[in-house]
Amino acid sequence: MTTVAVAIQGEAGSFSHAAALQALGPDIRLVPCPSFEELFRAVEQGDAARGAVPIENSLAGSVHENYDLLGSHALHVVAETQVRVRHCLITRPGTDRAAIRRVASHPVALAQCRRFFATHRDVVAVPAYDTAGSVRDLMAGRPAADARLAADAAIASSLAAELYGGTVLEEGLEDHAENYTRFLLVAREPAPPELARKTSLVFTLPNVPGSLHRALGVFAARGVDLTKIESRPLPGRPWEYAFYLDVAGDPRGGVAQALAELRGLARDLRILGAYPASDIPVAKG
Repeated sequence: MTTVAVAIQGEAGSFSHAAALQALGPDIRLVPCPSFEELFRAVEQGDAARGAVPIENSLAGSVHENYDLLGSHALHVVAETQVRVRHCLITRPGTDRAAIRRVASHPVALAQCRRFFATHRDVVAVPAYDTAGSVRDLMAGRPAADARLAADAAIASSLAAELYGGTVLEEGLEDHAENYTRFLLVAREPAPPELARKTSLVFTLPNVPGSLHRALGVFAARGVDLTKIESRPLPGRPWEYAFYLDVAGDPRGGVAQALAELRGLARDLRILGAYPASDIPVAKG
């Protein structure tokens, strides 16, 4: 089987790594990137065939930077996957729980584990560049530039613990069990049209009363389900916006009719991708 090169932001063992494995299987080669901009560039330049891009979290909301990058780069959305985020307390082997005073992780992960820090007031949260990177640095014993920021443990995925040889002392540190991150996979070429069951697009509208109402009405009139609506400011055009939509259903038929009508209303419109849809997790109870 051919190995697929996949660009991610962050390090091996991150939730982006888990998303790539979930979407593409084990035969992947990671292309770690320090920023999302470099992730998009790696795919554009052919250093990776796919890019795994987090686009929204069920608790934290949209990743606005990545919406802007989707709009400014000529890549296609070819798939999506949704990763259950389960945070683990990871230490070096042999570390006692009582010895932990500083715990490192990405600021978003730390914010999703507030209850843990509230019930362990002797433990200080230490912001880091990446969840998996905090485990890698912990296991490597790298001294922090500021000794006050040296960590005794990290919060990351069980995958990170497995890859770097850490010990999972506790699982499920997240405040809410229903914690998912939706990832888009981007590529230079579009997905096969026969597999598509969801369409992502971006458009702008004339700045006149009722323009958004009319634009969304083309979908409502045909019973087409919009699973996501996001607005982002237009650079250089104060108080004007680009609208990002995710549209469920076969991109032919009613969806195609709605898009054709929308083109007549929009100032400009771009299809970001038509691709297979993933199942949407539903909260229990």
